[in-house]
Amino acid sequence: MIAHIGIHEKAAIEVDLNKPIDISIPIKNGDNNPNCYWAEDVRFETIRAEGFVGSVAEGGSVNYQKLTLTPHGNGTHVECYGHITNSGTTVSSQLKNFHFYAKLITLTPEKSTNGDLVIQLNDVVKQTNWEGIKALIIRTFPNDREKLVRSYSGTNPPYFSKELIEYIVDKGIEHLLVDLPSLDKEVDGGVLAAHNAFWALHGQLRKNATITELVYVRDTIPDANYLLNLQTINLEMDAAPCKPTLYAIEKFIPLKA
Repeated sequence: MIAHIGIHEKAAIEVDLNKPIDISIPIKNGDNNPNCYWAEDVRFETIRAEGFVGSVAEGGSVNYQKLTLTPHGNGTHVECYGHITNSGTTVSSQLKNFHFYAKLITLTPEKSTNGDLVIQLNDVVKQTNWEGIKALIIRTFPNDREKLVRSYSGTNPPYFSKELIEYIVDKGIEHLLVDLPSLDKEVDGGVLAAHNAFWALHGQLRKNATITELVYVRDTIPDANYLLNLQTINLEMDAAPCKPTLYAIEKFIPLKA
């Protein structure tokens, strides 16, 4: 299925909707998932009642299971500003559109003066063409497949500088997707400088902006512009599991003035 989608007043893009590029991490039973902030492991549990077992393998007529999951800690998830406020705001109430003109870039963390690894505002970001871009996916190096199952808790993983976040906000980015467990340092005393900068919590609050964490972008996917489909379950929480999907741009179509 071929779609033509206008990205701004000057151009449209052509994408093949039959060629999705999934950048989410599948959620599995047990500890075979990424884990951060000391979340419990995911659990799939068979429902049992008198005369009933929710397992075909055990003789039941259907499979019927309960899922125990921590959205922020167990895998790919999208969050809204309700994550850092007492507003009670949920992802479902803020994320109303699901397709965005997006850019994928790859950045390498740099060692800061305090010894932390930080993704900084650098020439790669400054030299990027942001015209029409509303969503940004940041892949970080190294990019090994261990990201699919890594336990981040207590490891002080790389995080993003406030300057970088302020820069992309100024460029109009409304949806940020990263392959790390958080924009901010694992333990920072509650400062949350990058989260606050992205949602402009102390200025004109960016209510419709979202952050997606723990994506995984394979090395075979080139840095480029894409169509992003950011879908999530209709869960009334500040964060929800999601399945961000990219579509390669087959061609650009100039629009008549």
